[in-house]
Amino acid sequence: MKITHSIYALAFAGLASGLVSCGASGDNPGYEYAPQMYNSVAYEPLTQIVNEDEGSWLSSREDGKGEFFNSNVNNPHRMNMREPVANTVPRTKDGSLPYRLKAFELEEAAKIENPIELNDQVLAEGKILFNQYCSACHGTGGEGDGKAGEVIGGVANLKGGAYINLPEGHIFHVIMKGKGRMGAHGSQIPQDRIWKIVHYVKQEIQKQ
Repeated sequence: MKITHSIYALAFAGLASGLVSCGASGDNPGYEYAPQMYNSVAYEPLTQIVNEDEGSWLSSREDGKGEFFNSNVNNPHRMNMREPVANTVPRTKDGSLPYRLKAFELEEAAKIENPIELNDQVLAEGKILFNQYCSACHGTGGEGDGKAGEVIGGVANLKGGAYINLPEGHIFHVIMKGKGRMGAHGSQIPQDRIWKIVHYVKQEIQKQ
């Protein structure tokens, strides 16, 4: 019986000690489990810090090196980012080349055909994407009456005027690169999603 009580007492003492060690107060942050999970080393793509002692006063690294030591011995020229293979061009997952037309090259853009096959699923996805990215300015019906559009002013009514007859490539290009008061969205929306938005605009909003 005494042994059992001793075991319980030791277990309770260990549990209490563990709970106390996790508590934070004043300058004591408490015990940190796997600190590098949330105090990660920042890697700059084109430069490396090779001084092992730099920032050591902040270090939580297991190897004891400075917190900002980010040298990667596997990459040459003191770069953390590998350079692309010479004379190669990156492509998207579907094999498409990068979109290289400039903002002013609308005539060339108008000749581009929509590569996304039109079907009910594409239209449904296009509606969701339009509401996410476009309705704030253009409104859910595309009439330029969105809440942000009311504040900004001058938002295009996609159902009226010359906008009805715009080629799909033109609409895609304007979403990608921007035009007038509309900013470029190419860095925010992948190209395949933009083409789905274009389908939705032409088929559902403009009824063409």
